[in-house]
Amino acid sequence: QVQLVESGGGLVQPGGSLRLSCAPKDFPVSHYTILWLRQAPGKEREGVSCFGHSDSATYYSNSVKGRFTTTRYDAENNVYLEMSALTPEDTGVYYCATSRGRCWYSYLINPPDKYIENWGQGTLVNVSS
Repeated sequence: QVQLVESGGGLVQPGGSLRLSCAPKDFPVSHYTILWLRQAPGKEREGVSCFGHSDSATYYSNSVKGRFTTTRYDAENNVYLEMSALTPEDTGVYYCATSRGRCWYSYLINPPDKYIENWGQGTLVNVSS
């Protein structure tokens, strides 16, 4: 079982920015594709971004493209999701997750069965004035 520790959520005003962190425990972050997913109140969980383990391929959902950036820092053994121009529609619990598969846009949007193997505990992002 791979443990993932997330941090960085909180309350932010519309138009503001936040940076979320996903720090794996006891394994190199470069060994896995890292995904960010979110679940808004009353809505289904949706993929936000993925960062491929072998080729650093990066994909974003249409709802966040151009506003969110995923970056992996191997020296820190950490993956960050930098979010800007936040709107109330970005409110939700954000999860990082791992996969041994590659990062594909289609897998981000509609993960195949067993594609996602481990989940972080989630961190709440609340965009509100």
